[in-house]
Amino acid sequence: MAAALGRWPLGLTLCCLLGASLAVDRGNFKTCEQSGFCRRQRRIQPGNSPYRALLESLELGPDVARMRLVNEVTQVPLLLELWGLSGNVTRLRIQELNPLRPRYQVPDVLLGEPPAERLEVTGRDEGTLELSLGPGGHRLLVTERPFRLDLLRHRELLCSVNARGLLVFEHQRRRRDSLADKVSSVWDKIKSLFRRDPPKDPPGEEGAAQEGPEDGAGSTQSEKPTEPPAEPEEEPGAWEETFKTHTDSKPYGPTSVGLDFSLPGFEHVYGIPEHADNLRLRPTEGGDPYRLYNLDVFQYEVFTPMALYGSVPLLLAHRPRLSLGLFWLNAAETWVDIGSNTAGKTLFGKLLDYMQGGGETPQTEVRWMSESGVIDVFLLLGPGPADVTAQYGRLTGTQALPPLFSLGYHQSRWNYQDEADVEAVERGFEEHELPLDVLWLDIEHADGKRYFTWDPAKFPNPRGMLERLAARKRRMVSIVDPHIKVDGGYRVHSELRARGLYVKTKDGNDYEGWCWPGSSAYPDFTNPEMREWWANMFAYDQYEGSTEALFTWNDMNEPSVFSGPEVTMHKDARHFGGWEHRELHNIYGLYVHKATAEGQIRRSGGRLRPFVLSRAFFAGSQRYGAVWTGDNTADWEHLRISIPMCLSFGLAGLAFCGADVGGFFQNPGPELQVRWYQAGAFQPFFRAHAHLDTARREPWLLSPEHLAMVRAALRRRYALLPTWYTAFYHCHRQGIPVMRCGAPKNPKSNPKTHLR
Repeated sequence: MAAALGRWPLGLTLCCLLGASLAVDRGNFKTCEQSGFCRRQRRIQPGNSPYRALLESLELGPDVARMRLVNEVTQVPLLLELWGLSGNVTRLRIQELNPLRPRYQVPDVLLGEPPAERLEVTGRDEGTLELSLGPGGHRLLVTERPFRLDLLRHRELLCSVNARGLLVFEHQRRRRDSLADKVSSVWDKIKSLFRRDPPKDPPGEEGAAQEGPEDGAGSTQSEKPTEPPAEPEEEPGAWEETFKTHTDSKPYGPTSVGLDFSLPGFEHVYGIPEHADNLRLRPTEGGDPYRLYNLDVFQYEVFTPMALYGSVPLLLAHRPRLSLGLFWLNAAETWVDIGSNTAGKTLFGKLLDYMQGGGETPQTEVRWMSESGVIDVFLLLGPGPADVTAQYGRLTGTQALPPLFSLGYHQSRWNYQDEADVEAVERGFEEHELPLDVLWLDIEHADGKRYFTWDPAKFPNPRGMLERLAARKRRMVSIVDPHIKVDGGYRVHSELRARGLYVKTKDGNDYEGWCWPGSSAYPDFTNPEMREWWANMFAYDQYEGSTEALFTWNDMNEPSVFSGPEVTMHKDARHFGGWEHRELHNIYGLYVHKATAEGQIRRSGGRLRPFVLSRAFFAGSQRYGAVWTGDNTADWEHLRISIPMCLSFGLAGLAFCGADVGGFFQNPGPELQVRWYQAGAFQPFFRAHAHLDTARREPWLLSPEHLAMVRAALRRRYALLPTWYTAFYHCHRQGIPVMRCGAPKNPKSNPKTHLR
């Protein structure tokens, strides 16, 4: 079998030798029907939109158009803002005109305010308004009732917004439980039908920093917020929601937002990582939508829309001669429904449609639903795939250029036991002539899982160990997780508690949960002071025993809370500025990644590039380092799915991606282990990793025949390092994914200049 393995095509092996993986406990994680806002929004049927655009309220600035929308049922006004941005990008934002409390608008993801083109009104008609979006020939057609936006390039329709009438904006209101309050609410509605409010001044531009809602700041409105009409509670769970043993209090009531986009002519859509699924997104009718909610999913399954460790709300659509992107800038829990009028049709059925006169034009429907925040969407208009990825890169940044050593091979497991074990593993690579750049240490290296420390019995001389590695041009990565052991004798915990830098409960106490160290508190990385403190901890005189040969792994930063709902933080926990955790959950891991990368840059005075691996991520995380596909399983399905997963990551800007070689859970057979090395050598991040309970699997423990194949895969990786480094340079400069499908555009060009 070993001899044949060297000749067998990888794709045939993956398709024929599928193994059964351990199953995730699905009961730990919500379905759409168990998520109150997803259930409410999905029950809304197309074609009944209550929203009307008040075209007469249009105010046209030099680079932004503003007008009001009104819900004709509740009479609650919204503010619509439109920008035509340079480089073929259109932005639309919808928010409450007079909120009771400021709504969260995601900070720190965009590189800055994108430059805008001048807008002009180019047409008016009864019930419609046309705006030009700059010199690219793009136009916006605004329809009054029901509200709809059509985006055109010359005469070609590219995208329609709210064409199905699924705009949802659950306005804030005060809870009223008494019968008198309910009668008063009904009377207020009746009176509102006969009242026409005077026009209000448009809001000013948002500031660079976002203040918290408790200060009464952060609102973009120039007038004092007024209370909109209150409504009776729609259904159980609107103001308080229970899942399993956990109750989520909602003091501000239901505040979800949603919007639909119609993409005529598009049949293929991609993106919105992270999901263990095919590269092309599947229609979700009849099942759950794709979920974006950073979670610690133990033993995840493949080919499902379940949420995993990271979230990038970027969807890409492609058809011949045109590619588009939808970037939904919202950090709350989000569900994405995909619909298609070609779903379920076989290739023969599509051919039959064509033979019968063309049949139905393909169209994809995309519906975004988020629990909180505002609607803030960037339409990336291509026209080519490389244009879309470059447009996204200009908005959120491109992949950080990694240090060369990090593109080599990384050897890890949970856990190398002590300094002698580290020395023996490194010696094994030398004796068996296997290239190696980095050795990794998991949570057991620290003193009682107190991060920034070393176990004094197992690692008594960490500096000496790191210096020995550096002398042989090797590095080490140690894990530093964002849960801090609650221990009065632990300096990190004492300082964070004294400074008030932990996430708080809804009652104002330090939020505590259960994680690897036992009782743990969680630093509030949304607080700039916390990030500053964390970055300073990587200084050589703060992180005792560290040297410039030590780099960092941020795990469990979804954040993972073993005792929390869905193995994460309670949504009613409070962050810096008074924001609820529900409003910013998906950006927490980015802030951990950002602070750690800044710490590594700072410790060398900017002389050395950082290397930080993060499990959780959001849009913009690519600026801070590498990511991986999480705790996979040693079976053929997980090997196969690692390829579309990393391709999807790359389309969303996260080019430095890989999967645990060999699989994290369970023990791979020798054929699977070899195949994983062969595949991993062609993924951007190349690391072998394994669970504590698995057998040791250093390459030399394989038979001589299998070891020779692993050695060949490793050497092939190192022979191509100049190609990898060049590809990362182009990615850093232009946003081009490092790992991608297909042949070069010019098949006669030098294949050494392309990374397939």
